[in-house]
Amino acid sequence: MENLHIVFWLFKDVAWCMVWRPLGIVMVFPTLIISIIIAWRTRRIVSELCHNLAITIWITANSYWMISEFMEFDTRPLFGAYTFKHLAIIPFTLGLLCLAFYYLWWKPRHPDEMETM
Repeated sequence: MENLHIVFWLFKDVAWCMVWRPLGIVMVFPTLIISIIIAWRTRRIVSELCHNLAITIWITANSYWMISEFMEFDTRPLFGAYTFKHLAIIPFTLGLLCLAFYYLWWKPRHPDEMETM
């Protein structure tokens, strides 16, 4: 499943690069769904869960950014110099916070925990 996830993700990003709107938007769903399933399956291993949640959030941010470009609202002003594309910073930051939680809080307090499956 993890390998198939990468295939979907690459199709989504190739479609974005080539401005193939329908394919890019359709590929968001299997890419995101599989990343959620992977995160769910690793929920008992904190290191894996945190990394897989960060990936899921990254895909969400990346997909929003792609769709904002496809639907041509990415350059619309939001406030000041910020546009709607800049809203992607919210999920990108949440993904970084997941990893910061793991590396700065969880891992130092659980040095003997198994890190992978």
